[in-house]
Amino acid sequence: MKILRVGLLVVAGFSLAACGADGEPIQPTMNANIGVGSSGTYVGGGIGLRTGGLGIYFGR
Repeated sequence: MKILRVGLLVVAGFSLAACGADGEPIQPTMNANIGVGSSGTYVGGGIGLRTGGLGIYFGR
């Protein structure tokens, strides 16, 4: 139950930041990677938010 609360707080924080309520513009970022190597292929990616000097990124 505690994990659910923390998850909801994180989502609420991202939602508040995304609407611009803090006064600074939020820049969403997205990254997608596809690679081929001697050991096979791999896929990676992630999403993030950036404002001023602060950035949060989730992915590989």
